[in-house]
Amino acid sequence: MAVKIVIADDHVMFREGLKQILELDEKINVVAEASDGAECIEVLQNARQESEPDVLLLDIAMPGMNGFQVVDVLKKSGNVIPILILTASNEMDYLIHAIDLGVDGYLLKECGTAELKKAIFTIADGKFYIQPNLVPLLQQTMKKKKLAKKKLDSLTDREGELLKLLSDGMSNKDIAERLSLSERTVKNHLSSIFKKLEVVDRTQAAVFAIRNHFIYTSES
Repeated sequence: MAVKIVIADDHVMFREGLKQILELDEKINVVAEASDGAECIEVLQNARQESEPDVLLLDIAMPGMNGFQVVDVLKKSGNVIPILILTASNEMDYLIHAIDLGVDGYLLKECGTAELKKAIFTIADGKFYIQPNLVPLLQQTMKKKKLAKKKLDSLTDREGELLKLLSDGMSNKDIAERLSLSERTVKNHLSSIFKKLEVVDRTQAAVFAIRNHFIYTSES
């Protein structure tokens, strides 16, 4: 029995070309297409039991509702269709977020037809698939994130508070007034922050915090 596929991508030519290539294989049948996230949800909700798709090929960057939002909606609604992300972006943060959301596979659009079909059959069989050349990059990124988290965790509550205010664009004077501190004390705290994060100035500290999604919350 052929694997039934839904393709969700906002580029018409890409969808049509992908459908033609996939259906050259008698083991694959494209049963529906969607041009954006909202249409994708509608297609899956209205699928009849006899034509219920086995795999969703999902782009990330789509108008209105993006691929991540589609995954979130499907997971929360209890839809268990295996999801294969097929994206042009090689951003590791996208891959990590997709994995966190619970997708079943991840490929770049630059992949070949043979690899795409392998991924489809793999996740249709209940297994996880990730494009092999992405694995080392993912491991490297995860290692960097782990190190960054360790650095951020080394900050005291006061330092965390200052880093958040600094990342919000506040000057030393503004921070001092906000926290009822002297500017010298603020500078001392910032020096400690720079040392722990291994950065050299305010800009690098702010970029470090933003890239690592640092949000300070006081426990007091």
